[in-house]
Amino acid sequence: MDSKILVDAQNIGVNLSNRWIFRHVNVTVERGQVVCIIGGNGAGKTTCVRTLLGLQTQTEGTVNRASSLKVGLVPQKLEITPILPLTIRRLVALAGKFEDQEIDDALSAVGLDELGNPSVSTLSGGEFQRLMLARAILRKPDLLVLDEPAQGVDISGVEVLNRLVLDVRDETRCGVLMISHDIEMVFDIFDDVLVMIPHEFDQLRYSNAA
Repeated sequence: MDSKILVDAQNIGVNLSNRWIFRHVNVTVERGQVVCIIGGNGAGKTTCVRTLLGLQTQTEGTVNRASSLKVGLVPQKLEITPILPLTIRRLVALAGKFEDQEIDDALSAVGLDELGNPSVSTLSGGEFQRLMLARAILRKPDLLVLDEPAQGVDISGVEVLNRLVLDVRDETRCGVLMISHDIEMVFDIFDDVLVMIPHEFDQLRYSNAA
C-alpha cells in the first residue's frame, strides 16, 4: 500500500441481523487529506467509520490500514456529570500519560490556553469540542477522526472548529476523517466528500481538491 495512504477501503459493506447497513462503499484517506462522510440518520455513517478503523468487521469488501496507524478521536458526544470536579486539564490528561508542556501545547493549539483551568461544566458547546480536539491531538495521530463535531455548537463555534481542524492537518500532515450531516459546509471546506444515501447502496463522490 502507498506510504501516503492511511486507510483504503474497497467495495465494503456491513450486514447486521440480515439487514444491510451500507454497501458498495469505497473510501481512501491519505496523509494531509480531509475526507468527510455525510448523510442522514440511518445512512450508516458511524458504522462505516467503525469499519474503516477496524472496530466493526465488514461483511464484504476489503479494508487496508497503514501499519501502526495511530488514531485520535473527537467523539460525537461525551457525557460529563456536572457534579464531578473535572477541570479541562484533568480531562485532557485522561487521554494518557503526558508531560505538562504537551498538555499546554495541545490547549494552546485549540485556543483554550487563556481560559486557565476551569471546570469542564462551565464550557460552551464550541469550547468543549475544542477541548475534545486538544485531547485527540495529544496522541499525535496519523488519522484524526471527528464524529459529528458540530452538534450542539453555534455557527461561529463551528467555523472556529473547522479552521482548527485544517490547521492541525496543515501542521501535522495527518489525515482527517469527519462524519457530518451538513452538506453545504463540507462542500465549502473539505477535500473529498463521500455521500451515503439512506436506504440506497450507491455513493456519490465529490472532490474540491485541485
